[in-house]
Amino acid sequence: MRAVLEARQKAAAAQVKDLEAELERVQAALAEAEEVHRHRAIGLEQYLEALAEENAPADGAGEVPRRKAVGPRRAVPHRRHASEVTELSPDYQALMAAAVDAGGDGLGARRAAVVLGWDSASASRVEGARARLKRLVERGWLVEAKPGRFMPPEPDQAPDRGRPGGGS
Repeated sequence: MRAVLEARQKAAAAQVKDLEAELERVQAALAEAEEVHRHRAIGLEQYLEALAEENAPADGAGEVPRRKAVGPRRAVPHRRHASEVTELSPDYQALMAAAVDAGGDGLGARRAAVVLGWDSASASRVEGARARLKRLVERGWLVEAKPGRFMPPEPDQAPDRGRPGGGS
């Protein structure tokens, strides 16, 4: 009888060990799934907040008035066809002012995203800001003297030179 009880005790101990190993695996999987869930919940919250800000009424009591949407996108005029920065849309005017303020270091895309009021931690927003800066380069408003650093052209540079080969 003693041998049977010892065998049952060993089997129970082995089952406990197996279940503990399974528990560790499940806890690790749970922690990973919770982390993924947390990231997705934060992303959804940020998306919904941005969507709410876009759809919020512009003249709420006690709120800072927001620019209203301009409707269809306005094309950025080529510099040789425009005489002043004021002919650009407000966002592009803000980028031009920030590029002037940046001086010799030039304006980077992350800082441009902040100037536009966007989240500079969002890669898509930074890339959107970079695209706007590149558009200003293509149109002769800025130059990209160093990769990723945008600044106004030198006064002696031709206004239609921004990108090697002319760009489009």
